[in-house]
Amino acid sequence: MLELQWLLAYLGLGAVVGLLAGLFGIGGGGIMVPVLTILFVAQGFAPEHLVHMALATSMAAIVPTSLASLRAHHRHGAVLWPVVARLTPGILLGTFGATFLAALVPAAPLAIFFSIFMGFVSLQLFLDRKPKPSRQLPGTLGMTVAGSGIGGISALVAIGGGSLTVPFLAWCNVAVPVAIGTSAAAGLPVALAGALGYLINGWSVEGLPEFTLGFIYWPAVLSIAALSLITAPLGARLAHRLPVKWLKKLFGILSLLLALQMLRTVL
Repeated sequence: MLELQWLLAYLGLGAVVGLLAGLFGIGGGGIMVPVLTILFVAQGFAPEHLVHMALATSMAAIVPTSLASLRAHHRHGAVLWPVVARLTPGILLGTFGATFLAALVPAAPLAIFFSIFMGFVSLQLFLDRKPKPSRQLPGTLGMTVAGSGIGGISALVAIGGGSLTVPFLAWCNVAVPVAIGTSAAAGLPVALAGALGYLINGWSVEGLPEFTLGFIYWPAVLSIAALSLITAPLGARLAHRLPVKWLKKLFGILSLLLALQMLRTVL
């Protein structure tokens, strides 16, 4: 039976993740993975599975968050569905394939890769550097390659792809609010393929805690989803009403601090 303190922690995490998902068009893995790792340590879970479980649980929790976020952005007319359709084949291939690679890598190297990647993302958010919009969206092959890269990296760090998709679309001359909405929609195939991949790869692993299916810890998924479904539409509304420049800087700092704490916890 899940103790009340852990239930409240997962619910609180879900509230924050949903808000950030709607606000920035991200899946929230940058927040979820380090926090879940810390919570799993506190619950006494096997250390060799901590990061894999955090990545898998984050991916599964991103599924309902992405649904709530994309619906809200769709209502604002901010989703380019033809772009989502062209990105999706590559995303599915890259994300699903990368989960098999992640399953072979020990927890410590995964944590190091995650922290380095989030450090890069945090720096970009804090400096608010945007690539000059100097080109249009590529053709089918280019979109498939881009989707594969976005999906592959997203699976290794359990993000919904927004940290990569939004800059890519902005670079291709897509307006930032529309890039955020389109990224939120593209995050759904990332989360579905990632969750399925981690479920398959963890299916026969021994030493996992109760209520775990594959590498996915379902009490955390359900608790996070329950609150994120409520707060994601609020974040999406704020994204279309508020200047989010200073919020991006704050989010960048928070993501970096959490990644460093996760690294400290694992190592």
